Parts: sequence; structure tokens; C-alpha cells
Amino acid sequence: MKNLKLLCSVAGAALAWAVPAYAHDAGIQDEGSVGPEVRTAAARDDIIVTASRSGRLDLPARYPGSLTLITADDLDNRQTHDIADVLRDVPGVAVAGIAGQTQIRLRGSEANHVLVLVDGIEVSDPFAGEFDVGTLQSEPGARVEVLRGPQSALYGSDAIGGVVAYQSASGRSQPGFAARLEGGTQGTANGALRYGVHGDIWDAALSAVVVSTDGQPNARGGTRDIGRDSYTLAGKGNLKVTETLTLRAVARFIRTEGQTNDSDFDPASPTFGFTIDSPGVTFTNEAIYALVGARLDTLGGRWTHDLSAQIAEVDRETDSPFGLTSASEGDRVKASYVTAFNPADEHNLTFAADYERESFRNALAASGGFTGRRAIEQIGLVGEYRYAGQDVDLSAALRHDINDLFRNATTFRVGAGYRITETTRLRAAAGSGVKNPGFFELYGFVDGRFIGNAALRPEKSTGWEVGLDQQLGDRATVAVTYFDSELEGEIFTTFLPPTFIATPSNRTTSSQQRGVEVSLSARLADQWSLDAAYSYLDAEENRVREVRRPRHIASAALTWSAPSDAASATLVVRHNGATPDVAFTDPSFVPVRVTLDDYTLVNLNARVKLTDSLSAFARVDNLLDETYEQVFSFVSPGRSAVVGVEARF
Repeated sequence: MKNLKLLCSVAGAALAWAVPAYAHDAGIQDEGSVGPEVRTAAARDDIIVTASRSGRLDLPARYPGSLTLITADDLDNRQTHDIADVLRDVPGVAVAGIAGQTQIRLRGSEANHVLVLVDGIEVSDPFAGEFDVGTLQSEPGARVEVLRGPQSALYGSDAIGGVVAYQSASGRSQPGFAARLEGGTQGTANGALRYGVHGDIWDAALSAVVVSTDGQPNARGGTRDIGRDSYTLAGKGNLKVTETLTLRAVARFIRTEGQTNDSDFDPASPTFGFTIDSPGVTFTNEAIYALVGARLDTLGGRWTHDLSAQIAEVDRETDSPFGLTSASEGDRVKASYVTAFNPADEHNLTFAADYERESFRNALAASGGFTGRRAIEQIGLVGEYRYAGQDVDLSAALRHDINDLFRNATTFRVGAGYRITETTRLRAAAGSGVKNPGFFELYGFVDGRFIGNAALRPEKSTGWEVGLDQQLGDRATVAVTYFDSELEGEIFTTFLPPTFIATPSNRTTSSQQRGVEVSLSARLADQWSLDAAYSYLDAEENRVREVRRPRHIASAALTWSAPSDAASATLVVRHNGATPDVAFTDPSFVPVRVTLDDYTLVNLNARVKLTDSLSAFARVDNLLDETYEQVFSFVSPGRSAVVGVEARF
């Protein structure tokens, strides 16, 4: 690993410094649906990190937008290690994955319209413009926040659809040793180790996760197993230098190796355009992320200053028996200054300044395209105001981005919440977003098949939402949200005659996304709880449905817990409606529209406590062995089962 030395040095620093312990553990909740009386005392102390640039929102249930919190308890109950899987239970989220790339879409947005943060670090690949969420494995004590709706006013480009933020536990919030080991069908062997420790003025945590499987065939009628091996090493720490100055650092290394299959590009073949067994075709993705920062509290903590710098280095390649077929390098350097002033308990003013430089390179000389390094620089200035009254909550943010390649952009976000009664709350929000074209769209080149377009302009979106949060007695809450957004200048792929070579372009028509999200959280009895979600989406461009965006998505998780938490079991049912997609089954390579069948997945898991520190568990995914496709002609995994043990002390 060419960057192992860098990783070790940064991880070492992370054990000396750290990210503050922002959040306590609680149950999964759609925060828009949670009233103060429903939440426990511990849950009321939750702090949401991503909903404000000040770095914390002390009353998440008062947030005027749509926010879902997936806690460590929820990840444990579902025995979820792939974060992509648990995101399927979030309203408004669509997941589609194949070997080497798993995409998430929020409210009908494109996959590269979703900003993914891991411990505060932007983790998208600057070359491809999006993050492979399939490489994100959960660590003991971690949690996830999902903000739906345009967030560019806070975070700039990439946040048109919203933000997904993964937070690992600090050494102070989750001290001690945790280990997990499991094995099962398809040669599966997974493991995780974590150690957290803290002193009076410091805390540190180090974790490692390994995921390995021989996999299953993913081509229709195929026999070649598509396996993968994924390794994650992460560290974070926090040092309180003085009563007012805190230093922190985070580091993460992810490497994924696996098999994949190609499509059949022989026009004379009966399987032309379909995925076929492709022996010897593999992929390797490797990424290094790091962040260091300092926070200074003044005026008794009412005025804070935070300075941070982060890096991301993402390398990807695909190999075949005939040699390297694709390779790319993407790098990001970002520096941020955030100052927040809290003159009174109800008011908060925040200013932020971001500097970001992304560079990228097509690392395959044989492609015939440009293989030099290109770069894009951007400066963003943010102003944000929040008001939290007794019954009224207000928020407003404005951002101006100064780009060296594209036209400067100004985005906004406003929100308001009103507590009508002790059990009913009305909320509304509106905002705009922007997404700059990525390197591959601008300069990408695949000989005879794809040519980039350096004249592309950024995509722009505006949207609004209105929601109602209702408390049902003292055991249940429900949230209903209607949203509507419009995307202009959508980047799509054209196939112009006579060559029909693919080239990206901006659409001249608008793309509409509108729909309804419903979430329910209920305590059915002392030992039974239910979390359910449903999303309806109407996403069209010029009256044509957008691909890989099902109209209907639903999920339900029923959990039983024995007294004193001696044992538990969870049944998860997920339904994905029929989904439009495109197939390249025409020899001209002009895409043909197809419809993927709907599918329903059933997962079942159980856990039993053997001692105070040792538990045994078992899990069956796709219990009914459903055959389904998330992407045309790529068959998704069938039934699998694992058993394992977990220790915490």
C-alpha cells in the first residue's frame, strides 16, 4: 500500500487528538416526528452535528427540516454492517448497488447530488463525483444522520439532494474494548475491533473492520461468484489543551478488492448489452481521509471559533486478463473556519468560510485521453441564523461560492417550525442547491465510447417541503412530509449520430421531483417496538420517469427485546417498487428503457446475551431467497446466513 506510511502517521496523530463526543446513543428516530415528551431524558441530550455549520444542534426535535437519526442501537438491532443497507429504511432514500459501486439517491436526486460526510470529512471521489457507500462499514458505537432536501447553503456543491453523515464513537462516549467475529455462507468471514479510552483532558479511539465473502453470481444465468474483501482502519482523538482550546484529529483508510463482471459488447452475441461472466475482471478501490482541527471557546462558550483542514485521496482501478482497463486518481484539500455566536439561548449566528481544491487524473494512458492532472478551486462564504423559541423555530442560511472554473453561485435555505399543541408540530423549509460537473463529465475519455464535455455548466435546483409531526399518546409518533423540487440544467448523456459516441450535455428542460414521506416509530408493548417508513416519489424529466428511482419504497422493522436485554430479535421487511432503468442492448449503444421488477426482502436476526460482556448472534439476509436486480442485468445476492459472537468490556 503506497500510502501506508502516511496512514500510520495520521492515525497516530488521531490517537493524540480527537473529534469531541458530539452525540449520545438513543433509538433510531425520524427527528421531525419526535416530541419532547416522547423522548427519554438521554435522548433529549442528543446533539445533531450536520444540521448547522456551528457543528451542533442541541434540540434535534426542533429542526424545521427533515432529519433521520440512525443510532448505534438501531445498527445493533438490525445487525447492519453495510451502512447502505440501513439507509434503505430511511424515508426518501433509494439504494442501488453492484460490485464496485453502490449509489444512494435522496428524494429523486442523482447519486452525485448527495454529500457524504464521515466524521466530518467529505469522502466523495473527486474524479467520479460520488462516494461508493458500499465501502462504508459500521463500527461499534457508530451512528448516521440523514438530512433530506437541498443543503448547498450550508455545504456548497454536492448537497442538492441532502447530506448523509456517518459518525464513529469517540473514546469518551464509548470507552473500552469491543470485538465482533462472524462467519457464514458464501465463505463469509467478517470481523471488527474497537478500543476507546479517555483521561481527564483527552480521549482516543482506534478501530478496524474486515469484510470478506466469496460472493454469489451476479450475471443472469452466470456461475462466477462475485466476492470482495474490504478493510477499514480508523482513528480519532481529542485533546483539551486549556479550558477553552480543544484539538482534534481523525484518520481513515479504506481498501476494497473484489471481482466484477463486464457487459457483453459483441454485437453478434445474443447476450449483447447484458452482464456476463467475465473471469479475471477485478476492481480495487483505495482511499485515505484525514482531518485536523482546533476549537476555541470564548465569552464563556457563547462565541466559538473552529479551524480545520482535511484531505481525501481516492484511487480506483479495474483490471482484466488483458491488463488495466480503467484507473483514476482524485484528491481533495479543504480548509474551513467556522465561528458561532450565541448572544442568548434563543439566538445563534454562524459564519463559515471554506476553501476547497479538487484535483483529478485519468491514470490510464491506454485510454487515449488526457492523462495529466487538472484542478478546480472554490471559496465558499456562509452566513446562518437560528432562532429557538418556546413554540417557534426559525432558521436561515445564505452561501456564496466563488469558482475558478464555473460561474459563481449563491444558494439559500430557510425553515420554520411551529408547535401547534403539546403533541402536534408543523414545519416547512425551502432551499436551493448547486452541483458542479465532475472530472469525468468534463474531461473523461473512453476510446470509441465516451467523450467529455468541457463546456458543461453546473446543475441548479430549488425545492420546498412541508411536514406534520404528530405524537400519538405516549408510545408512538408519526411524521408526514410533502416535498417538491425542480432541477435545471441536468447533466445527461447524449448519443449523437453518426458516431453515437456518448457525450454529456446540459438539458434545456426541467426535471421535477415531488413526493410524500411517512415515518412511524411506536412502542407496541414493553418488549416490542416498530419502526416503519414509506416513500412515494414522482421524478420526471420532460414527462419521462427518471431511472433508478422507484415510485414506492417501504420498510418495517419489528424488534422484540427480552427483559433486562437478555435476548432480542428483529424482523426487517423492505419493499422496492418497480424501477425504470436503461439497457445498452442496441448495437448503436443508444440506451433502451427497461423496467426492473419490484421486490421484497425479508431479513431476520437474533441475539442472546451469554454473559454481561459476551453475546452470540445469528442473521439471515434475503430469507425468502428473492431474485431481483437493482441495476439492469446485474442479479443481486440471494439468501445468506451468518453466526457470530460479540464481546464488549
